Amino acid sequence: MTTFGAVAEWRLPPLRRATLWIPQWFAKKAIFNSPLEAAMAFPHLQQPSFLLASLKADSINKPFAQQCQDLVKVIEDFPAKELHTIFPWLVESIFGSLDGVLVGWNLRCLQGRVNPVEYSIVMEFLDPGGPMMKLVYKLQAEDYKFDFPVSYLPGPVKASIQECILPDSPLYHNKVQFTPAGGLGLNLALNPFEYYIFFFALSLITQKPLPVSLHVRTSDCAYFILVDRYLSWFLPTEGSVPPPLSSSPGGTSPSPPPRTPAIPFASYGLHHTSLLKRHISHQTSVNADPASHEIWRSETLLQVFVEMWLHHYSLEMYQKMQSPHAKESFTPTEEHVLVVRLLLKHLHAFANSLKPEQASLSAHSHATSPLEEFKRAAVPRFVQQKLYLFLQHCFGHWPLDASFRAVLEMWLSYLQPWRYAPDKQAPGSDSQPRCVSEKWAPFVQENLLMYTKLFVGFLNRALRTDLVSPKHALMVFRVAKVFAQPNLAEMIQKGEQLFLEPELVIPHRQHRLFTAPTFTGSFLSPWPPAVTDASFKVKSHVYSLEGQDCKYTPMFGPEARTLVLRLAQLITQAKHTAKSISDQCAESPAGHSFLSWLGFSSMDTNGSYTANDLDEMGQDSVRKTDEYLEKALEYLRQIFRLSEAQLRQFTLALGTTQDENGKKQLPDCIVGEDGLILTPLGRYQIINGLRRFEIEYQGDPELQPIRSYEIASLVRTLFRLSSAINHRFAGQMAALCSRDDFLGSFCRYHLTEPGLASRHLLSPVGRRQVAGHTRGPRLSLRFLGSYRTLVSLLLAFFVASLFCVGPLPCTLLLTLGYVLYASAMTLLTERGKLHQP
Repeated sequence: MTTFGAVAEWRLPPLRRATLWIPQWFAKKAIFNSPLEAAMAFPHLQQPSFLLASLKADSINKPFAQQCQDLVKVIEDFPAKELHTIFPWLVESIFGSLDGVLVGWNLRCLQGRVNPVEYSIVMEFLDPGGPMMKLVYKLQAEDYKFDFPVSYLPGPVKASIQECILPDSPLYHNKVQFTPAGGLGLNLALNPFEYYIFFFALSLITQKPLPVSLHVRTSDCAYFILVDRYLSWFLPTEGSVPPPLSSSPGGTSPSPPPRTPAIPFASYGLHHTSLLKRHISHQTSVNADPASHEIWRSETLLQVFVEMWLHHYSLEMYQKMQSPHAKESFTPTEEHVLVVRLLLKHLHAFANSLKPEQASLSAHSHATSPLEEFKRAAVPRFVQQKLYLFLQHCFGHWPLDASFRAVLEMWLSYLQPWRYAPDKQAPGSDSQPRCVSEKWAPFVQENLLMYTKLFVGFLNRALRTDLVSPKHALMVFRVAKVFAQPNLAEMIQKGEQLFLEPELVIPHRQHRLFTAPTFTGSFLSPWPPAVTDASFKVKSHVYSLEGQDCKYTPMFGPEARTLVLRLAQLITQAKHTAKSISDQCAESPAGHSFLSWLGFSSMDTNGSYTANDLDEMGQDSVRKTDEYLEKALEYLRQIFRLSEAQLRQFTLALGTTQDENGKKQLPDCIVGEDGLILTPLGRYQIINGLRRFEIEYQGDPELQPIRSYEIASLVRTLFRLSSAINHRFAGQMAALCSRDDFLGSFCRYHLTEPGLASRHLLSPVGRRQVAGHTRGPRLSLRFLGSYRTLVSLLLAFFVASLFCVGPLPCTLLLTLGYVLYASAMTLLTERGKLHQP
């Protein structure tokens, strides 16, 4: 076999290299072990199709580690002319097909602790400084283009391009290949880096969701860690972006496409139309700043991530989705949300890594590096609007379960950029949280809707969830704790006041429309930082995200305050319910459920059950729930300045929900013509088990539904037998029960229904006595169909056998014992009747 070192030194003249090739039958001779080795031995003699066919064959026949080793050799040894034909296949083999049929290397399930060898190989191969990125840069230097189908782009982008309208993002400028036939079959002409990042980002969306049975921790997966590595590499918080690695030893790095110097990067945040006209040229500029050569990769990476992960809803689509009959066009997964949260956290760290002196300089001068300008513009220019629509959709359409925690934490991460600032202090204790610095007031004001409207949306969600659940109580606690940070509520309230200011306060810019989202977050504004300027920025932010005719609901207005009071009332009720469940659990022995199944403990004949996860999670969860709700209530009181008297009223009102027997009252109702009608609060109380109607079975006990502690077939057989006996001997049983002696009392104790005349019917308006009707004495054998009775009999026979007592003597003893017990109960029952008034 030819060694790799010898192959690297062997070359042919360019004229013969285009005409010669190695037949496949020759490659299979003893000289080479595989067609790929033959191709690697003569890299400049091969036709591109032969190299691609060899790699495809080896991907089936060779182990994964060997495949990656061969790919590394191919990338190092073959020129870009041959490599560009295998590049689309290789990208698809790694990240899967866009239609989701091929899963590729399945990076979303690959974990280091499960498959350490494969994980290590993949991470080394796909590292930002690894072989795959070397291949990208090698092709980038030759100005190759690759077609990417428009049909797999996010919905709003695809619809815009198919209507021959250029999307707002500069990512698509000069890349769309329009066809004369119209919207079908459109492609984007992407350079190798763009093509690679497009596939990498879309593999999170296009691949099928992970099975529920497969428990995979997202943060441990190869895909999640690769996202983190790419962000750290291309959006560095310290230093500059590393240059592309050289594709050959001693060679020069490929020149990436520089930014056009005619339109500087500082135009971000000022000239929206300039961005659409800006074209990334692939011609090398000798006098251009080297940093501007590299910033295009950082910009491309961020734009692709934002477009593929967040841009699934436009403002028009969002407004249509408010209709209850609208169908969801895209449903994000929990894994998707966790990756977006990672992006937001890194973007905050990236933007906040701008040094104070650099921020001060860039506010008054355009002589700053492209990377510094990109740090200022990254969040407001690229992320804000798309993230807002994404969060709005999640708040309105995510299921009302504990999985919403992922969306909640993503939202809270965006709201707290100070957590990722390099000068952040150690977090304070729960009793004394750290104060939010006033320097974050511009961020709060320019993201006002992120704080206020989404908070109101969370209130509406919280009012529809079971706050007795520890997971839901934790979410309420997390939101209340974040918004209760000192000085944050004041900054939000100040932002609302700026938005609600009359427009007459802005004299020299009244004629301008509030339609430019690019004003938000700009440090290059030439106007003095006056109050009117801040008001203009807040109005621009709100109108750009919601439209000129938006209806704004203030977070500190009367409507939101009413929702907060309702939430405080439900928190108080949930605390009381959790305490009741805790008391019930404390009174029950450890084996209560097993004994109930056997029938040895008291059973609820009405079959009621309060559903929540406290029953499964134990006393610790009850304590956590009470702690979360108690702290959340205190935080809400601080945020909205609720008085102690208001909170005390909820507790006092809750105390009136118990009647003289200690039972809960009916759910919240109003009296109508046909009885009680549930209010929305009453429906919430029933759904979450806070209150319930005490429903009792009022019919024939023999016809009750078969219980879980009874044998269905045996109960039905015993019912038919007892019915036949009652029908055959009805007269004799009536005669025996009418006697006044002990035999009559004994028969009445067994053959009549005790307490039948004292039954009550629970009416929607009150209780009334059951209409009396006479029933003759009858025999009931249903008790023999329960597990309790059968297990008791088997246990008795087993104990008797230990004392050498046979089945027949044991049966006689049991019968004698029961007769004595029944006689005693008969005498006690008759004596009790004599003492009744």
